[in-house]
Amino acid sequence: MNDTTTQDGATAPGPEVAFVTGAASGIGLATATRLARAGYRVALVDLDAGKTAAAEADLKALGLNVKGYALNVCDRAAVSRMMDDEGRVDVVVCAAGVYTPRLVDEITEDDFRRTLDVNVIGVFIPAQEGARRMKAGGRIVTVSSRGALGGFGFADYVASKAGVIGLTRAMALELRTRKIAVNSIAPGFTDTPMTRTMPPDQYAKAVSLEPSGGAAQPDDIAVAIEFFASPATRFITGQTLFVDGGKSLGGLGI
Repeated sequence: MNDTTTQDGATAPGPEVAFVTGAASGIGLATATRLARAGYRVALVDLDAGKTAAAEADLKALGLNVKGYALNVCDRAAVSRMMDDEGRVDVVVCAAGVYTPRLVDEITEDDFRRTLDVNVIGVFIPAQEGARRMKAGGRIVTVSSRGALGGFGFADYVASKAGVIGLTRAMALELRTRKIAVNSIAPGFTDTPMTRTMPPDQYAKAVSLEPSGGAAQPDDIAVAIEFFASPATRFITGQTLFVDGGKSLGGLGI
């Protein structure tokens, strides 16, 4: 990703800058790696300082242009400082999220609020702060979930991810006149550190319900995110792409 052309036809020096939240592991790390290899300067954003530093070191060892930022995506001041530190925003990928399996009768209000805070507010703040700094041609990619269609044992997560899809469409409607694209990726069941927190029997059951016979790998999802992050997709906005091996077509249990 070399010099880019601004709305007025001038050439902006340096690579495009992409911010990826949840970038220290799983889908976020796979996405950050793909974008960095494609020539972006990538800001690696994650709450875990140790994992963020390790991801930064690993990617720099590959010769990639990255910088780690350990912060809470719900902390607007920290997000704002980070974006100002980089000096430009071309792409924001909101991949940070939490998931705690519990039946409806067991979910507490605190559980629900935390899930909504991270999975919805933690998308809204980086997306909004990024949009405020973007020029025409900017791209925002949110990460929802196939679970937004409904699921057993994680109602708070389902509600939060359905909210991400609605937020994506609303932002796309408002930002389209500024030529900023906003799209969402809805992964199916994916082998990540988050899903590996499930009890082994539940994990195995979830895998057994996949049409392909196995869980997606983080890079399977990152491929789609990279597509929506590309400037070539400037005429696509407000869309949610299900990357779930066909599970959202129906015919199987959740």
